[in-house]
Amino acid sequence: MKIAVLLACFNRKEKTLSCLESVYTQDLPKNVELTVYLTDDNSSDGTREAVAERYPKVKVFKGSGSLFWAGGMRNSWTNALAAPTDYFFLLNDDTILEKNAISRLLDHYKKPSSVSSIAVGSTFDSENQVISYGGIKLYNQKKVHYHSVYSEVETIECDMSNANIMLVPTEIVQKIGILSDKYTHSIADLDYTLRANKAGFKVALVPGILGSCADDHGNNWKSSNSSLRERINYLKSPKGLAYKEYLGFIKTHFPSHVPEAFVKLWLKTLFPVLWDKFKK
Repeated sequence: MKIAVLLACFNRKEKTLSCLESVYTQDLPKNVELTVYLTDDNSSDGTREAVAERYPKVKVFKGSGSLFWAGGMRNSWTNALAAPTDYFFLLNDDTILEKNAISRLLDHYKKPSSVSSIAVGSTFDSENQVISYGGIKLYNQKKVHYHSVYSEVETIECDMSNANIMLVPTEIVQKIGILSDKYTHSIADLDYTLRANKAGFKVALVPGILGSCADDHGNNWKSSNSSLRERINYLKSPKGLAYKEYLGFIKTHFPSHVPEAFVKLWLKTLFPVLWDKFKK
């Protein structure tokens, strides 16, 4: 069984190396072979050189410096498509896997009914003692109102998911392709899992914690202490609210939610004091 491990990185050498160590020290079934594809988006901290020295088997690709997360992951995935592969394993480079993480994901597919599904894992933020990334369920299928889900013992079907730990069978890639090029940085993983659901595949959160990862995104708005120029730049930034891409995402998957999403984006930008005061 061949698994392509897909990563993207930029200027966080130690985290990237720690993530790779957790990949190469996995307790794997004997028939599983991993090949790691890493796109380094032109880091200036020596990440590429350090990876090449410590993990020479990693297939490293140099980015332009403007790929961001989604672009870097698409580049790794595109290169991985050239080799015969059974599964594509999407992994954030700031995630440290549990020793049996990949085996537990593969265990999901031992049930015949689970073959046509994406298997995802939860990550834990030890500093804040919370689940940081994993499976997501919608309160309402027509609006992007959602909550994270988790179980120690049960597999949970999700509407969408983060791609910090995500295993995708080749069958699904052959049907819906890879991450959409409509997204520069974030959103691409949510879009991918929603597209998989629409194509008739399931998104399944496997039980328990599969890795550790800090939730370092903070608030998704700029506070009222920042200038209007800074807030508008954040509204448009791929690492901020990604205005055009986010509205495109909403229009594609939740068309009736577009007016509400539009108003909220501008309220966050023009009147952030409302979020500063009331948002929990």
